[in-house]
Amino acid sequence: MKVPKKAQDRMSAAVPKFQKVLALAKDRDLNESDTVAIITDMLAEVFGYEKYLEITSELAIRGTYCDLAVKLGDRFELLVECKAIGTELKDTHLRQAVGYGANKGIKWIALTNGVDWQLYRMRFEQPIAWDLVDRFDMLDGSVKDQRFIDSLYLMSREGVEKNAREEVFEKIQCVNRFVIGNILLSEPVVSTVRRELRRLASGIKIEDEEIAALIRESVLRRDLVEGEDAAAACAKVQKLYKSAAVSKPKQPRPAEPQTTESAPPPDETASPETCEET
Repeated sequence: MKVPKKAQDRMSAAVPKFQKVLALAKDRDLNESDTVAIITDMLAEVFGYEKYLEITSELAIRGTYCDLAVKLGDRFELLVECKAIGTELKDTHLRQAVGYGANKGIKWIALTNGVDWQLYRMRFEQPIAWDLVDRFDMLDGSVKDQRFIDSLYLMSREGVEKNAREEVFEKIQCVNRFVIGNILLSEPVVSTVRRELRRLASGIKIEDEEIAALIRESVLRRDLVEGEDAAAACAKVQKLYKSAAVSKPKQPRPAEPQTTESAPPPDETASPETCEET
């Protein structure tokens, strides 16, 4: 991931400062309100948002206000659900944030206690679904670790502007165990397996259906081919191959081989199977 030098320099300078602040806050077990104040400063100094123009605690949702929201231009790009620094983040906290995002149509949600940061992408389906895109620990992270910098970049203003979050989300949607499991069951892979088996044992007779059944029942774990995630992956893979089949250009028929020697015209009454070379 290409992180702009300006963003990387800012993160490298700000992170050590806030690691000291967070360690002290954790020792003192600060309450949620004080933790939110620290997180607001982190959004500005680490992640690069304008503190007084792009970060707000005044986004009303269902008669209450979310902890923090980030707005770039006229669109809210991120909801931040904050908990006290000593609070372990749980599914109930996430569901609360998901409810806020669903209500406002905001796709990206961060759940954090200042130390543990979790970035989620909403899928506005029926029912509402969400995916964990990234998670990092602000105290354990090192600015010398490029993977940590990449995680910060996904949350940063520059990362949002460069669409880095969506690129990682798309990769997660494609590169996962459910998709790979269904690719292993696809016709091109099954055909390749059949061909290799025939090389192992010349003359072996085995059909694609037998190989697919063996892969499904004995090679793959059941949860890779059953359930909602598996069904979604199967649909994605089938769509891929269907699209490839439609777009594949029709191959021209190979030209007849040319010969430099003259030969008498073939006997038009003879069948191809009975023609012999003279």
